[in-house]
Amino acid sequence: MRINNKNFIDQLQQKNEKALLYVIDEYGGLLKAVISRKLTYLQEYQEECLNDVLLAIRDHIDSFQAEKNSFKNWIAAIAKYKAIDYLRKYQKQMCEVPLSDVEYDRLVGENCDRSQDTIADELSVEMEELLSCLSDRDRKLFMRLYVAEESVEDISKTEQLSKPVIYNRISRAKRKLRAKKGEAR
Repeated sequence: MRINNKNFIDQLQQKNEKALLYVIDEYGGLLKAVISRKLTYLQEYQEECLNDVLLAIRDHIDSFQAEKNSFKNWIAAIAKYKAIDYLRKYQKQMCEVPLSDVEYDRLVGENCDRSQDTIADELSVEMEELLSCLSDRDRKLFMRLYVAEESVEDISKTEQLSKPVIYNRISRAKRKLRAKKGEAR
């Protein structure tokens, strides 16, 4: 069977490897661009990330809904979030250097501080954009629970809110974020 732009999604759902090759041919440039933009300082992991993106596309093609989003946007989002996962995973490794060369260590340490700041700034800007639809109080709760990974008990004590109130506010915040994500598509 010949794979084309009309049948490649059906063929992907049937786990046809030729359909995945079609995706690589048609959308590989887009995926590489999204990944390289996010992993500027982690070039050695860009190909690995691309492979993970392709596996995620193949494994999760059943969750793609053509009526909600275009395939192009769907795979670009997968690539973006996989790359962000790589940033988080390998950010610490960016600063590891051999201990034998003191001058090299000094130079890389200076550059590493800048690249870590750049990555942290980029993640921070994206987080702020994402959470901009929430009230200040909900944003603070969301950040404490999911970014700072504080327990609901600790938040409950410091904010003087009951646990059900916190869960309700977080649930509403998640709904707002999902709605915002749907608008962006």
